[in-house]
Amino acid sequence: QGQLVESGGGLAQPGGSLRLSCAAPGFSLRYYNVAWFRQAPEKEREGLLCVSNTDGSTYSADSVKGRFTISKDDATKTLYLQMNSLTPDDTAVYYCAADQRWRACPLDRDEYKYWGQGTQVTVSS
Repeated sequence: QGQLVESGGGLAQPGGSLRLSCAAPGFSLRYYNVAWFRQAPEKEREGLLCVSNTDGSTYSADSVKGRFTISKDDATKTLYLQMNSLTPDDTAVYYCAADQRWRACPLDRDEYKYWGQGTQVTVSS
């Protein structure tokens, strides 16, 4: 497998939107559980959303439900995170992750083998 490379982070205003991308050129995404996580300073890494390799089902953490959306393009091997209605509490380093075990995708960081390097998202006025 190759690397996972996130992009699209930056500064956003409260109430604004950002779209993160995760390039995965060495992965056939349809066979991987893929997920987005984030880690704020002095906090644990939090699972946000994932897409299952078994049937394409998505799962969301309550903290982002209704505001963030996960999607992927198997052809371009890219994972996306659309973030809307951002608040300062969304400030964190955001990571994409992948794992090849065939099952419903978990939101547990210990269940993912491959990780990107992270991209910083700061929400501030």
